[in-house]
Amino acid sequence: MLQNFLCYTCKEYVEDLAKVPKAFLQEANVRLIVIGQSSYHHIKPFCSLTGYAHEMYVDPQREIYKTLGMKRGEGNNVSVQSPHVKSNTLLGSIRSMWRAMTGPAFDFQGDPAQQGGALILGPGNEVHFLHLDKNRLDHVPINTVLQLAGVKTVNFTNKPQIIDI
Repeated sequence: MLQNFLCYTCKEYVEDLAKVPKAFLQEANVRLIVIGQSSYHHIKPFCSLTGYAHEMYVDPQREIYKTLGMKRGEGNNVSVQSPHVKSNTLLGSIRSMWRAMTGPAFDFQGDPAQQGGALILGPGNEVHFLHLDKNRLDHVPINTVLQLAGVKTVNFTNKPQIIDI
């Protein structure tokens, strides 16, 4: 679940989610779903921007966020760095503000104070894993979620991998 569609950390996290091959998900019988908290008309531009081609939904009233206990505001005593965020805070914030100002309607695309998270749900309504972000950089690594869901992991770096045989 995203903090909001405009947040640079969310954008960069979703750019890496876009790299998860659909075949990996199909092999494990898993669906990858992103939920944002703004209007549905932000979905298509956000997917175009990030290259994300899996399922995406919105919760403009933040009912799912509230039900899961996702917080508003930043935890001030947590020092974490998402492995999926490449921009520094200043540059990322400037880019987010620029996207807000140059968009069709000056809009923050959701509550900027709302934190997101990650969960593994199902089959049925059973929650197998839940991570509530404490701040905008407190993302659980995507490969951790993939492993817990029984999906093959992905190389998110551009570095070549060394495989022992």
